[in-house]
Amino acid sequence: MFKPGDRLVEMELCDRLGVSRPSVREALRSLEAERLISIIPNRGPQVPILTVEEASEIYQVRALLEGEAAALAAARSTPEDLRLMRAALTRFGKATRSNDPDARIASTAEFYGEILRTCGNRIIEQTLNGLHARINFLRGRSMSLPGRSRLSLQEMKAILDAIERRDAPAARAAAMLHVQQAHSFARASYEADQNAGGAP
Repeated sequence: MFKPGDRLVEMELCDRLGVSRPSVREALRSLEAERLISIIPNRGPQVPILTVEEASEIYQVRALLEGEAAALAAARSTPEDLRLMRAALTRFGKATRSNDPDARIASTAEFYGEILRTCGNRIIEQTLNGLHARINFLRGRSMSLPGRSRLSLQEMKAILDAIERRDAPAARAAAMLHVQQAHSFARASYEADQNAGGAP
């Protein structure tokens, strides 16, 4: 698993993935276009370090877009949409109880994926999908702090409850609160790293 700041050496990637050097270069170019890696002069590709300022900007965008997506989903959701959201939330609850960080991230992404699919706004969906890797990195940071995943479960239940009631304003407010709370925990994680002398 690569961490922010790690260098990506082409030959090591070829050996690790069992693919040719041209294939690795093409993949790296695609990842750079999506801003999932950075090409540093005289160093080559590396996993970008997400600063606290960049993280805050992502949370601001998320609050606006996910709030609107939840409001739209409240107006458009079908019984099948709600069933899929509930199933994802159930998986998140199980991952929280078993303290499985990978399953927490996957089920959270699945829950929001269902909301985005249901909302019917392709631009919101495409914009947030373009931030997917960075959002998951930040989710990992915030949910690594004690108690955050249990609070996330309560917040996500509030979003789903509002969508099920077809209460668009409440769904928007619940989704925005969830992002704001996640932002607070992620900021605390960054501050803890800085106090410990770690990466920003």
